[in-house]
Amino acid sequence: MTTDEKYMHHCLKLAEQGLGSTAPNPMVGATIVHNGQIIGEGYHQRYGEPHAEPNAIHSVKDQSLLPQSTLYVNLEPCSHYGKTPPCAALIIEKKIPRVVIANVDPFPKVSGRGIKMMQDAGIDVTLNVLKNEGRILNKRFFTFHEKKRPFIMLKWAQSADGFVDGLRTERTTPPVLFSTPETQKLNHKMRTEEAAILVGTTTVLMDNPQLTARLWPGKNPVRIAIDREGKITDDYKIFDGHAETLIFTEKSKENKPFVTFVCLDFSKDVLPQLLHELYLRNINSLIVEGGTKLLQSFINQDLWDEATIEIAPITLGNGIVAPEMPAKFLKKEQSFGQNKVLNYAHYELI
Repeated sequence: MTTDEKYMHHCLKLAEQGLGSTAPNPMVGATIVHNGQIIGEGYHQRYGEPHAEPNAIHSVKDQSLLPQSTLYVNLEPCSHYGKTPPCAALIIEKKIPRVVIANVDPFPKVSGRGIKMMQDAGIDVTLNVLKNEGRILNKRFFTFHEKKRPFIMLKWAQSADGFVDGLRTERTTPPVLFSTPETQKLNHKMRTEEAAILVGTTTVLMDNPQLTARLWPGKNPVRIAIDREGKITDDYKIFDGHAETLIFTEKSKENKPFVTFVCLDFSKDVLPQLLHELYLRNINSLIVEGGTKLLQSFINQDLWDEATIEIAPITLGNGIVAPEMPAKFLKKEQSFGQNKVLNYAHYELI
C-alpha cells in the first residue's frame, strides 16, 4: 500500500461514520497530513451540515501548517454554493498545495469543476487513489446520479424449502416468522441506512407492517406502498404517522399528514415510473421487501443492485413460493445461529 493509499483508506473509514445521516449527499472523509503526520481530519456528519473538508481544515490547531500539507478526500471537493459554501474555494484560500482524491463527483454541478478550480489556482491534484473502494462506499450516490434511479436492495426471508410464507386467507392469521432476534435487529439497522422501503398491496393487507426501524437507533425510512385500487384503508399501520409515507396508486386521493398519494399509469410498466418518481424526490436508496410478485418483477427487469436473503431451517411443504435469484450473483454467505443470510450483488453496477 502506497502512502497515498494509506491516508485515503483512513478517509474512507472516516466517511463511513456518516452512513444513514448524509443522504442524499455522499459519505465523505478528509485527512490533512503534514510531514507524515495527520494534523487534521473530519467527515460529513449530516445532510445540510458542513462537509468533510472544512471539518478537517478547522480541526487543525496550527493553521500555519496548511500551506505545507496534503489534503486527502475521497470525493472531489464541491465548487458550488449549495447548503454550504464551496469546499474547493476554502482549500484555495488556505493555500493547501496538494490534494489527493479517490473519485470525481458524478453530480453535474460539481463533476470536474472543483478539480479545475483547484488546478487553476496552482494546486497539485492527484486522482483515482482507491477509486474502486470509493465507488463501493458511495454506491448509492453513484448509482443515483449515473443510473438516474435509487440504489435498489432486495430483501426477503424464506424457509429452507423455498417459501416466503404459508398460505393465508385471513389478515388475522400471522405470517410465518423466519428471522431470529439477532437478524431482526440487523434488518432494522438496514432500514436506518437506506432512504426508503417498498412493499406491495398484498403485503400491507395481509401483514399490516409498520416498516419502521423500531429495533435499532436511527431514522425511519420513507415508507412506500403500491396500492393500485386504493384497498389499503386508514386503519393500517402504514398510515400511523410514524414516518413519511408515499402511496403509488391510480386512484386520485387527497394527501394527509405524513402521507402523499402519487398517481401512476398502471396500463404501462409501473416500476420505471415509480423509480423515476423517487429520483425526482431525491430518494437515493430503496429496500424492496415484498411480496414475491413485486420482488420478482425487480429481478426480471434487472432493476436491483444488492439482495439479502435470509434462510431459516424451517420446512413448510407448501405456501407462497420465494422469488428466484440467479446463483451467479451470490457474493457472500453468513450464519446467524441456525439461519443463513445470502448476499447477492450486481458489482458491475457500482
